[in-house]
Amino acid sequence: MLKGYATPQGTERFKVRFEDTGKVASGHFRTDYQGLNLSSLGMGTYLGDTSEETDEDMKQAALASVQSGAINVLDTAINYRHQCSERSLANALKILTEQGHVQRDELFLCSKNGFLTPDAAVHEDFQTYFQNTFIKTGIIKPEDIAGGIHCMSPSYLAYQLDKSLANLGVETLDLMYLHNAAESQLAEVGREVFMQRLSKAFEFYETARQDGKIRFYGLATWNCFRVDKHCEDEYLNLETVVDLAESIGGEETHGFRYIQLPYNLALPEALTQPYQRVHDERLSLLHAASDLGMGVFTSVPLMQGQLLQHPLPVSPSVETPVQYCLQFVRSTPGIIAPLVGHKNPAHVSQNIAVAQHPPLSEEEFQTIFLTTA
Repeated sequence: MLKGYATPQGTERFKVRFEDTGKVASGHFRTDYQGLNLSSLGMGTYLGDTSEETDEDMKQAALASVQSGAINVLDTAINYRHQCSERSLANALKILTEQGHVQRDELFLCSKNGFLTPDAAVHEDFQTYFQNTFIKTGIIKPEDIAGGIHCMSPSYLAYQLDKSLANLGVETLDLMYLHNAAESQLAEVGREVFMQRLSKAFEFYETARQDGKIRFYGLATWNCFRVDKHCEDEYLNLETVVDLAESIGGEETHGFRYIQLPYNLALPEALTQPYQRVHDERLSLLHAASDLGMGVFTSVPLMQGQLLQHPLPVSPSVETPVQYCLQFVRSTPGIIAPLVGHKNPAHVSQNIAVAQHPPLSEEEFQTIFLTTA
């Protein structure tokens, strides 16, 4: 098991090794609220089948992403490719560290838990596997399952965390997200029960921090931070969740420090819509996160390729429509990094090449935003 976790010193070392070398432009890294120097582009690992060929492609993509200096943020989830994505990253991490390309404290490693997840390495039907592994052992009570797909009971989150650590071959995760909790549970169980379950989940995460298994925890979301409060079945107010974490882990010491949500040229709500409230003031999600000291990562910067089906201008500061989309997100104030999934070598090369360009200036960003809005 690989020891350690991302540190300010380690991530600074990674930044200094690559920035202004011709591989990575000045400004590509930003220092977050925890003092970590993180790349303004992260690698996602969502899509793909469970074949050995895809495993190899994902491993090679992670190797290229990190060795280029463009990426020190790696994002996965236990349910991605039925646990194969975590294991592919483990193979890449083993090569990167054993061959001296990188040290563990230079990388920010994130995963997610909460969904009921098959294991591609287990060759029996899912119902049998699920009953034997979770129901008969008491890890999950049937009433804890929402929508037939999601569970956030502490015993299940503990099982998944240990499984993710084993899959990834690390002793400590930098960030564990609770995955699409509001979207999966709020409509079914109601707000009162949901907040009770969220409280228990946060208590577990704080215990996991004390045990050295995770450094921080967060919420990986789809709709809950992008809709207004009238969408009662999905809406969450970030300040309310931060208050909950502070009540459990302490105002200055709690570990709820990051969120993830969709954001791109077609889904700009995090920037444009004042759906959040902080101290009774209506704010956009990104403004609210900044006021609350929360780090923000974003998903689907290319809308899984759908944005590329429409004409996009090419800015003088980038070379392709793909890079145009990535530049828009990475240059948005308040965002640490978009997480882009890639496995095809040509896609990897194109995506990481954006790191050779500095983020857009405020004027350039506004021009892109007004041009494409």
